[in-house]
Amino acid sequence: MKTIGIDIGGTKVAAGVIDENGNILAQARRRTPSRDPEHLVDVISEIVRQLLSEHDVAAIGVGAAGFIDKERRRVLFAPNLSWRETPLHDEIAARVDLPVIVENDANAAAWGEYRFGAGEQHPHVVVLTIGTGIGGGLIINGQLYRGGFGLAGEPGHVRVVPGGRQCGCGNLGCWEQYCSGTALVRAAREIATERPDDAKRLLELADTVDAIDGPVVTRAAQEGDPAAIDCFEEIGRWLGQGIADLAAILDPVRFVVGGGVSDAGELLLRPARDTYAAALTGRGHRPMADVVIAKLGAEAGMIGVADLARQR
Repeated sequence: MKTIGIDIGGTKVAAGVIDENGNILAQARRRTPSRDPEHLVDVISEIVRQLLSEHDVAAIGVGAAGFIDKERRRVLFAPNLSWRETPLHDEIAARVDLPVIVENDANAAAWGEYRFGAGEQHPHVVVLTIGTGIGGGLIINGQLYRGGFGLAGEPGHVRVVPGGRQCGCGNLGCWEQYCSGTALVRAAREIATERPDDAKRLLELADTVDAIDGPVVTRAAQEGDPAAIDCFEEIGRWLGQGIADLAAILDPVRFVVGGGVSDAGELLLRPARDTYAAALTGRGHRPMADVVIAKLGAEAGMIGVADLARQR
């Protein structure tokens, strides 16, 4: 049975026809019209029509970056899109003659990694996506855990530094302000300004401090730039501390780390694992979860939400 998975991000809408084994049979992409919710539904409808012209599918799954209500019909709030109490399910269903499901994008990515990726169908998995912020999805007893109001899986907004950095959610000191692509770039720009001799390759790649971005920091670290490596050490330590805290609460078998920052691989995971091992409560007297890199990359959300649509 083939289904369509649609992943709505802050800059692009990616869609694909996915088979029951998680294989992508066809894809389409469009830019996200973030300031016009009605136009966004038009874009989604256009993509669906394009894919349906080439494939017969049974259902459509839509992953949206925002808080989805318990009934999975409305986007209550989307920080990077103009959605507030938006009945996304009904608006899309009115345009297409197929069953539609709506899911949080990080939950969709978590389900994709659980079913077809690095989660390897372990029944207790936490998936963390380290990008601009931190997204998360919880697999408990082989089921996607959404919580009592449908809003579970937002670890990036656990406050780790009281009175700390301002977060886009309105609070201060959230985890994602210290462990994310945003935090990585902030640290790299600071260290390149304060220690330019240690950041020679970083500055060569970026030309100027203001031009430093995540891919530049990753490449510089992979090429041995001391400043860039220090930045990943810092982000990795914050990641490991957060993983230790989540392990104390959820006791998963595996943590899967995805998102753009995870492209650094062991540069990120080594300090994360070391900090996790040192910070875990009861360390030395309990099993430790694996910490691994995600396998599905940017397609995880698309694949995951298509599979959720199939199962519905």
